[in-house]
Amino acid sequence: MKHYFFTFSIFCATVALAQTKAFKISGTLIAEVDKTPLEAATIYLERVKDSSLVTYTISDKNGNFSLEGKTTNPSLNLYISYVGYQTYYQPIHLNQEAIHLSTINLKTDLNALEEVLITSRTPVRIKKDTLEFNVSSFKTKKDANIEDLLKQLPGVEVDPKGNITINGKTVDKILVNGKPFFGNDPTITTRNLSKDIIESVQITNTKTKAEAFAGDEGNKDKKTINLTIKNKNSNGIFGRVAAGSGTNRRYMFAGMLNLFDDDQRISMLAGGNNTNSPGFGFKSDHGGGEGIITSQNYGANYVDTFEKKLDISANYFHSDSRSENEKTAQRTYTLPNSKYISNSGSNLDNETDNHSVDLGFNISVDSTLLINMSPSFKTTNTKIETSSDETSRDDKNTVTNQSSASSFAETMDENFRNNLDVTKLFGNNGAYLKLHVSNEYNTTETDDYLTSETTIFGANPETISRNQLTQGALKKKGFYTNIAYRLPLKAKELFLDFKFSYRNDIQKNTKSTYSFDTNTQDFTLFNADLSTDFEYMNKRSTPGLKLTYTKEMWSINLESGYVFSTLNNIDFLRPHLSLIHSFKALELKLGSYYQFNPKSSMSFGYSLNNTPPQLSQLQPFQDISDPLNTITGNPNLEPTNTHNFSFLYNAFDFQKQTNFISHVVADFRNNQIVPKTTINENFIRHTTYANVDGGYDIGASGSYSKLVKIDSLKTLKYLVSLYMGINKFINFNNGVQYVSNNNFLIPYAGLNFTWKDVMTLMPNYRVSFNRTTFDLDDFKDQQFIDHSIGLQLTTYVPKKFEWQHDISFNYNPNITLGFQKSAWFWNTSLMYTMLKDQGTLTFKIYDLLNQNTNAKRMATENYIQDLQSTVLKQYFMLSFSWKLNSY
Repeated sequence: MKHYFFTFSIFCATVALAQTKAFKISGTLIAEVDKTPLEAATIYLERVKDSSLVTYTISDKNGNFSLEGKTTNPSLNLYISYVGYQTYYQPIHLNQEAIHLSTINLKTDLNALEEVLITSRTPVRIKKDTLEFNVSSFKTKKDANIEDLLKQLPGVEVDPKGNITINGKTVDKILVNGKPFFGNDPTITTRNLSKDIIESVQITNTKTKAEAFAGDEGNKDKKTINLTIKNKNSNGIFGRVAAGSGTNRRYMFAGMLNLFDDDQRISMLAGGNNTNSPGFGFKSDHGGGEGIITSQNYGANYVDTFEKKLDISANYFHSDSRSENEKTAQRTYTLPNSKYISNSGSNLDNETDNHSVDLGFNISVDSTLLINMSPSFKTTNTKIETSSDETSRDDKNTVTNQSSASSFAETMDENFRNNLDVTKLFGNNGAYLKLHVSNEYNTTETDDYLTSETTIFGANPETISRNQLTQGALKKKGFYTNIAYRLPLKAKELFLDFKFSYRNDIQKNTKSTYSFDTNTQDFTLFNADLSTDFEYMNKRSTPGLKLTYTKEMWSINLESGYVFSTLNNIDFLRPHLSLIHSFKALELKLGSYYQFNPKSSMSFGYSLNNTPPQLSQLQPFQDISDPLNTITGNPNLEPTNTHNFSFLYNAFDFQKQTNFISHVVADFRNNQIVPKTTINENFIRHTTYANVDGGYDIGASGSYSKLVKIDSLKTLKYLVSLYMGINKFINFNNGVQYVSNNNFLIPYAGLNFTWKDVMTLMPNYRVSFNRTTFDLDDFKDQQFIDHSIGLQLTTYVPKKFEWQHDISFNYNPNITLGFQKSAWFWNTSLMYTMLKDQGTLTFKIYDLLNQNTNAKRMATENYIQDLQSTVLKQYFMLSFSWKLNSY
């Protein structure tokens, strides 16, 4: 029977392919009034029967366009849309493969009602710096969320963690109708809002409220997505609830309720699971990472506008989680004349309870004055219980030291932060005055109980036993302000900014350690060697200038600042270790952007940054909290100077559906701060810090993708990419300075075959080559290779059924004996839509083959490590979800 079905499917596909016909439609667009060519107009074809999108393109700078594709339809409808002009319509009869239209004159838009109705179907629009996609033009599976929609948009990539890039640029903000939705976690929006309520997706450069108000270009290396809601969904109640139960006591539940009334929005959510999905969502399909995580969360979001003068947003979110993890690791340390191996194991039980409140106030005093204020409050209570053991052996397999420890620590952290921005505009030439003030208060209290025993063998054997309580109190106060005045040198094009920033951070840190007194049966013996009491102050002021020149297609800016920094540490427990340091340094920043046309652009950036040493690196205090590694700071450290270069080029062809992205990033470091460790004959480490020159990181990536329309129902998208890096590290091994060079190469290839309403098939392959070389003869060069194969298959037949498969295979041939080298990982779920598409019943099998593992190998400048930890194992789950709609 299976063979007959397969043969019949092939026959149907062959017949459908034979009936398709290729077409190429070209033409030129000009304005009717002045006969100038129209660049960036949207030209698209729709099927006559159901107005579904066939293909689309964008006109070039000369107004030329070309539409190519295949279809089974004898005729199609052609539409041309351009902002400020009436939509052009013409039926096209496909009686020949190549059709050249005469020059098309677009008329000025008269805002006719029927014009509005037609242009609402335009698949993509370009409005100055905004790219807008019409959601109805992009087909997705049933019950699709925003993430499913974004994956269908050209140039948009979404990774398994929900991180989004658009033409190689990271999306760092997602808005709903121009306003935030549940704080800074974009997956709450992308994975939980239905695609059905969205009218369009708008993509712009990321801007703060103050930057948008002042007309600044914002951050062109970051993107913001704004989701506009359909008018019919702007007033009403909608949401979703879901619950599931499975074997091995696995469970999940989730619910979201939204009450929208034009400008006022109220949303509430609650959820929980023990399937390693710590965020909020209706699917328990993550399951990766280390350990077993049980989590619950709930929250609320409120957004409103009052008389168009005051915008308010408020978010409350609570989450609590518990993670359990068991790790086994083997590290191989290479010394100039020998090597040693450390085998370790650990168990971790971590409980975290978090409450956060984020508020936002945008006050439009008038058309020239904007005030933004965003206070936030956060409390976190953490309880961590650990046990561990470690044994080190030399190259003759002789035990040199071993240790065991168990601890319980409870931490309470409270944080308040507020940002205030005031923006005042002057005239119409781009002049403004900006004031930014932020302050932060943080308190952390910790009780840490530790029991440990360390045995050192060799000529002078020693056993160090500890049974102690450490009480920590950390108080931080931070104040930062920045003021900038923009002087237009040429109206709306050339600007000179005068800037000044000031930062003052104060940190009071007390750590009191008490050993257990057998006489009092309590922790009363103060241990000064393991205790600290200091106050650290970091003051930094930076006057600067910024020159900006911006045109329609390109921009360039140059910024310079001179940093005056003072670090002051007062040690109350050891006054002789108090220190004060002053640093002065020049900082530079250069940014340029050029847009060749609506399809392609490039950017280049350079910056010179200075990073002062951390307090722990400066303090000459001897930290002996780890008996196997004593750490002493170096008060003579200098700030690290980093020269950063970046280059990005992207080109997207709307007609050919091709996307090419290349990205190069390079960091060159002087005075880099690195640990300097010496190791004795028992492999006890003594670490300090030193400045070194000559380190760098160079990374380059490139990707090319193309979408091929097989016919009106089938598409094939392929993606090939290459990521490579060259890194140079300067470090110390047993006091000897050496250079290690790490090179890696990661090619990737993936396919996405879509057969509308039938199936999607997405295979991929990735291989990673890694090589590390050393300039010390006693160090052996290292080479690793990892293979990863993936396959995602979804079928949509029979109707109302959806069957998903997610299969991966990982192979690490270089991993050491005792660790799993390879594993298949297969998740599958079968969904049935019922009750007028409002309900979905899902049966899921996690880790069908019961082979899940996360064994991995990593190499650093000083050691090679093989690691394996607890993973979520096989389970079966049945769940049901219900959509609520009332508009």
